[in-house]
Amino acid sequence: MSAPAPSPLAIVDAQPLPRQEEVLTEAALAFVAELHRRFTPRRDELLARRAERRAEIARTSTLDFLPETAGIRADDSWKVAPAPDALNDRRVEITGPTDRKMTVNALNSGAKVWLADFEDASAPTWENVVTGQLNLIDAYTRSIDFTDPRSGKSYALKADEELATVVMRPRGWHLNERHLTDAGGTPVPGALVDFGLYFFHNAQRLLDLGKGPYFYLPKTESHLEARLWNDVFVFAQEYCGIPHGTVRATVLIETITAAYEMEEILYELRDHASGLNAGRWDYLFSIVKNFRDGGARFVLPDRNTVTMTAPFMRAYTELLVRTCHKRGAHAIGGMAAFIPSRRDAEVNKVAFEKVRADKDREANDGFDGSWVAHPDLVPIAMESFDKVLGDKPNQKDRLREDVRVEAADLLAIDSLDARPTYAGLVNAVQVGIRYIEAWLRGLGAVAIFNLMEDAATAEISRSQIWQWINAEVVLDNGEQVTAELVRKVAAEELAGIRAEIGEEAFASGNWQQAHDLLLQVSLDEDYADFLTLPAYEQLKG
Repeated sequence: MSAPAPSPLAIVDAQPLPRQEEVLTEAALAFVAELHRRFTPRRDELLARRAERRAEIARTSTLDFLPETAGIRADDSWKVAPAPDALNDRRVEITGPTDRKMTVNALNSGAKVWLADFEDASAPTWENVVTGQLNLIDAYTRSIDFTDPRSGKSYALKADEELATVVMRPRGWHLNERHLTDAGGTPVPGALVDFGLYFFHNAQRLLDLGKGPYFYLPKTESHLEARLWNDVFVFAQEYCGIPHGTVRATVLIETITAAYEMEEILYELRDHASGLNAGRWDYLFSIVKNFRDGGARFVLPDRNTVTMTAPFMRAYTELLVRTCHKRGAHAIGGMAAFIPSRRDAEVNKVAFEKVRADKDREANDGFDGSWVAHPDLVPIAMESFDKVLGDKPNQKDRLREDVRVEAADLLAIDSLDARPTYAGLVNAVQVGIRYIEAWLRGLGAVAIFNLMEDAATAEISRSQIWQWINAEVVLDNGEQVTAELVRKVAAEELAGIRAEIGEEAFASGNWQQAHDLLLQVSLDEDYADFLTLPAYEQLKG
């Protein structure tokens, strides 16, 4: 390993954790410090550029493919690097946080890939950040056997060849890690903490296992942000003596601006690119966020009525498949978030049919794989892709040259027949309060009304409330959405939760705090770019 020893990082306001010294070694922290020194200034510039671009969207109410990168899109000669064997078949991917039980269950799930999530499915307490790293190290060294203290049930890993391949998702560029600061007191970006600790401890270990350090990159808004990640990968491989091109990255196309730069994003990462993913809820959140003052034509109806068959969503997913296959990359579909009920077989039957139809559509559209949130959904998604793929690992040979997507197609929000409803407003408030309360307790993946919700669903919920108020939306019952109406609905939900769970459980939770935070980010005139920024200030641990 080269590079001079950088300034040491300080661990700030954090209680010591069992075995943290195995993760926070002097050498690992030196590596993270060097990543911080080299790349945080560029991160800061790119965050400032996001604000400038948002201001331009507010002025013009439109987006287009970039004229300055037309040459990259027109050049048919370039492709991304070939997929390594461990990432060539991705027909079903399971997602979830990196707690110990989930780590074992996800690896054993039968899915081809596990998205090990340090981002939207994980509340970034210091314990979650550090123990998540430990759990992955233990998984690779097969020392992660686990017994649930409540049920007494034991969990152990299957044989290596039966385990899912891990693709780790670090935090987005906008989030800092307050517990790790440089000598000047500046916090290190959470993305560099998550990536750096994981890469430093596991890159060589994964190579020895016949796999590699693979990543999902969240919240990317431009090809320049992808370029920054590529430079991080190049430096990290050189620093740790890992061959160039070992890293593979799949980028979530979950922002509306990134949808206009898919080819450029793959181009910037081409030595390290693995594919693109269609992230539904964050994508809708991004549309609302960027076009929140664009008037009635950008108003989204209830989030559950915006399916992947909506014309502007079809444009987005079909363009993603065509772009990926043109460049030799995997196209990965969206999330099936249903959580099976142990008590209601009829609910399961209806939901399973919806999941099957969704996965059939993705497989027939040309996607190479798709996401599920629960192990019980793995066989359903697997069957959909097996029918289309057979023995083939993917269908990247389906070039989808029939797809023609114009810039305006991605913004045709007003092509939807659905309109906002009172029930949709109530659901947004319910999901927002219940999710935020759990997040403040350190839980990032939360089952609410038989759906696995993460930060993205809370983001779209509070953003829609903000948008409906500011667009003076009139609901199906004739009521206009106002701050007063939202406060009334939120008060009723809080009272309902108190009655549902009892006084003692209500008092021991974060319910009032969650209620207040939801109203803050839904009603404040100054729209918060991310719910997790003010929420992080209130997160303990």
